[in-house]
Amino acid sequence: MTEQSATASVEVAADPSTAFRIFTEEIDLWWVRGPINFFDAARATAMQIEPGVGGRILEVYSPPDDVLELGKITDWEPGALLAYRSSVDDTATRIDFEAIGSGTRVTVVQSLIPGGDKAFYFWPNVVQWIPAWVDRRDGASRTPREVDRLAIALYYEDPAAAARWLHTVFGLDSWDKIPAEGTNPSWIELQVGTRAILLFKLTEKRTAQLDHGVWVYVDDLDAHFAHSQSEGAKILSEIHQHGYRCYEAEDPEGHHWTFAQARPTMP
Repeated sequence: MTEQSATASVEVAADPSTAFRIFTEEIDLWWVRGPINFFDAARATAMQIEPGVGGRILEVYSPPDDVLELGKITDWEPGALLAYRSSVDDTATRIDFEAIGSGTRVTVVQSLIPGGDKAFYFWPNVVQWIPAWVDRRDGASRTPREVDRLAIALYYEDPAAAARWLHTVFGLDSWDKIPAEGTNPSWIELQVGTRAILLFKLTEKRTAQLDHGVWVYVDDLDAHFAHSQSEGAKILSEIHQHGYRCYEAEDPEGHHWTFAQARPTMP
């Protein structure tokens, strides 16, 4: 059964009017360009919100007139409320900006519309990215921060608990937020510099080969796949699209490798 709604709140060190501008005008700066944070990560170059009722929430590709419309704005009250109806699933999203002391509480509620059956509840993760940007934005570059081409995937029975342990014991951090006790986000990204460490749920019997995986971003995924096949690599899954475009292969000793299409903006 599809859950009916998902809610999340964060507090930011900015007044409501500034927090609203940050959310809307600076979305391309606070949106984490991690490996799995777009509907089409291989082509995404920017995120954009068009102002006003009727404006669109956009995932921008290259060339820039090629976009994916994520939703259309239904309410636009600067400093107070932003709401939109999704174009990619059957949800409506409401973002409230509430003054608290010298800051703002930003609350996102993403709800399944009556009669709907498809919901991508990504906002509880995404809204967590905003406070870190607010904290560093005064001295930060206005060039969106990209990740490196090499990422590591780690598989745990309890990814959230693992993230807390890795943060506390090893000092690994996140561009958004380490999950609190009792929370189980659908995906977790930690960072070492500009390199991403992806934490996933272990769904098969634990083995050395399934405990970890290496992700590599390549310029031409189709050519890379064809070369791997021609050289006799064991292909675990052919090229497929799941936000990122990728394929999986196994090396001679059974380690799993994921090769994904690099975005045009990746260095």
